Amino acid sequence: MRRLLALLAFAAPAAAAADTSLAQLFEAIAKHPPQEAAFTEKKFIALLDKPVESSGVLIYTPPDRMEKRTLEPRRESLVIDRTTVVIERAGKRRALPLADYPEMESIFAGLRDTLRGDLGALTQRYSAGLHGDTAQWRLTLRPLAGTGSEKVERIELAGSQWHVSRVEVILGSGERSVMEITPLAASTHQPRDPR
Repeated sequence: MRRLLALLAFAAPAAAAADTSLAQLFEAIAKHPPQEAAFTEKKFIALLDKPVESSGVLIYTPPDRMEKRTLEPRRESLVIDRTTVVIERAGKRRALPLADYPEMESIFAGLRDTLRGDLGALTQRYSAGLHGDTAQWRLTLRPLAGTGSEKVERIELAGSQWHVSRVEVILGSGERSVMEITPLAASTHQPRDPR
């Protein structure tokens, strides 16, 4: 019994330290809203031998708007604004309710809540585990039961200080996407949409 109490006494400060680090990370992110960024993405799809690669620009406008402007290999735009998804591709534009796409809604919520530094909102939908320190951290988000996120196994975000530099989404099907993100101010190659 004494051993168990000693172990519990040791574990409690460690858990508190982890929570504090997570709170500190989100506080730092909240104070430094992300800028426009360049992205490169690889999607690993079960039926394909090679990953599908794309690149372009990401724009996050707090609190609820994210835009992914793909420039290569072909132009398309995906905008999520609160409860609506707008897709523009090959000169056609479609606006759809985000609620009709629970997988996309779940991923959007995890990214949005992280980018705005809203730990309270994030932990209503995901459990969050932080590894590393401010110089190099990794945040693992796992959907909570009953949040409509059954198809999402986890989201892995990595970065330094308040910058998110990598997002990996792993689906329950085994398919995944890996996105590398570079703030345009720090990027030597700055893709611009000439539209």
